[in-house]
Amino acid sequence: MTTSIPVSTSHKKRKNATDPEHDSPKKKKKEKHREKEKLKQDKGKARIDSLTSEFLVTKATLKLSIPPIFASNLRAGAEEMLDSMIMRYIPSLSGVLVAHSNLRFLSPTASVTADCPFAVCTVDFDATVWSPRIAMKLVGKVILCSPDHVSLLVHRTFNVSIPYHHIPQDVWEFEYGPAENDPEYGAGAVEPSVDKGEDAPMKDGDNAQAEGETVEEASGRWVHRVTGTKLGGSDGYLEFTVVGQTVANEMLSLQGSIQYDPFSQEHLPHPPATPRSSGEKSK
Repeated sequence: MTTSIPVSTSHKKRKNATDPEHDSPKKKKKEKHREKEKLKQDKGKARIDSLTSEFLVTKATLKLSIPPIFASNLRAGAEEMLDSMIMRYIPSLSGVLVAHSNLRFLSPTASVTADCPFAVCTVDFDATVWSPRIAMKLVGKVILCSPDHVSLLVHRTFNVSIPYHHIPQDVWEFEYGPAENDPEYGAGAVEPSVDKGEDAPMKDGDNAQAEGETVEEASGRWVHRVTGTKLGGSDGYLEFTVVGQTVANEMLSLQGSIQYDPFSQEHLPHPPATPRSSGEKSK
């Protein structure tokens, strides 16, 4: 058995039946035409934005199962469910939902079927989505360097990994940091004293900056073979090309490349050589 409940407790003001344009077929036809034209324009804008920008605003449609605690206010339940999807990868949107607005129910009622207490309804809304495309160029902040990859953050939120084979080895080389048993580094290292006065307070950023420098020195860095400048420059920002995407636990991470031709077969990871058996003759 299916039961229908109203999706909203608010009622719009009804038009006067004596209005000459009330239920006018000509007016209804004009309104439908305007809605179709607006929908076409919105879809066209979304397609253009998806080709030029990593962020896009699109009209999304979802079917929601709203918990019974929101039975008296289904709109509040739908809003909360959409809020719970923010910063998660939504397959139907092909990206990470960043924000939503203009929620609208596509039916005046929601259905409750059999013993299931959840109200099922279909809604549409304007979704702001982070949806980077393959071959798109983005800029990220370098946060970690290692011999086999470079880690970046895009917009201080989204993870990017540039593997070893996507870094031009003829241009960049990895420079290891000092070893932990180095007497000039580690727990027994003596920091150079700077006379700031006995009562000079330490700023909040001094400790964080010192920790950041220690991490960078410990992990090493990628430097230019000729000039010696570090990868990312003085500010640490690096432009890369998106060559892959990974979705895990509703989180989207990217694989990047700084090769001149990132999609060349030369930059594919090479599998390790398999050892030959003792009985196999060498040719």
